[in-house]
Amino acid sequence: MKLKERLEKGAITIGSWITLPNPGIAEIFAKAGFDWLVVDLEHSTISMQQAGELIRTIDLAGVPPLVRLTSNNPDQIKVVLDAGAHGVIAPMVNTKLDAQKLVAATRYAPEGVRGVGLARAQGYGATFDEYINWQKTSLISIVQIEHVDALDNLEEILTVPGIDGFIIGPYDLSCSMGKPGDFEDAEFKKNVDFILNVGLKLKKPSGIHIVEPDEVALRERIAQEFNFIAYSVDIRMLDTAARSGVLTAKEAMK
Repeated sequence: MKLKERLEKGAITIGSWITLPNPGIAEIFAKAGFDWLVVDLEHSTISMQQAGELIRTIDLAGVPPLVRLTSNNPDQIKVVLDAGAHGVIAPMVNTKLDAQKLVAATRYAPEGVRGVGLARAQGYGATFDEYINWQKTSLISIVQIEHVDALDNLEEILTVPGIDGFIIGPYDLSCSMGKPGDFEDAEFKKNVDFILNVGLKLKKPSGIHIVEPDEVALRERIAQEFNFIAYSVDIRMLDTAARSGVLTAKEAMK
């Protein structure tokens, strides 16, 4: 079943974040069993050429590749979709207009403003007709809800036709509240609950990024009914595993 169909049916899907421009890491993550993987352009040094290779690696491993954009930029959206991304995640979507611009940038005219080209997504021209049909039914547009300004506009954002779900960016949301990284703060938790409840009411795929590789937190978010969950990020998994091994070795040598 395609990822978009699973999201529409309310299935729980678990993905992760790729920030290192190494196809080997992307392949390892793809073969780990994630339902989707995000190539992160916003907070990484990944170039567009490297992004194309990561998209290809993930796609050929049978996992839907998504791209987190640097901004809600139609030029960048066009490039990553032509490279074969199955969808995009736009940061800092705070208004209905932001969401409408995102959807328009992913669609060809007359539904949108995306320019038409022949690249990997279109089989370098050989499968253009198939791609036209695919992008109408399978392309995914996710908004990031990560600023308090978005909360008053949340229902308007999530009911824009073509928006397939949302994912909470916890660090930016907490910073916009003046409480950077304080995920235990009562007001932060209240805002997360509010966003989730609106998503559940509207029957929209409801996501959150669990930045640390914390399996307890993962279970808790699933129990809360989040169903589009980004579990950690490559750099945090590498860092925590390396530090844990070194600590174990040092303790054993005492």
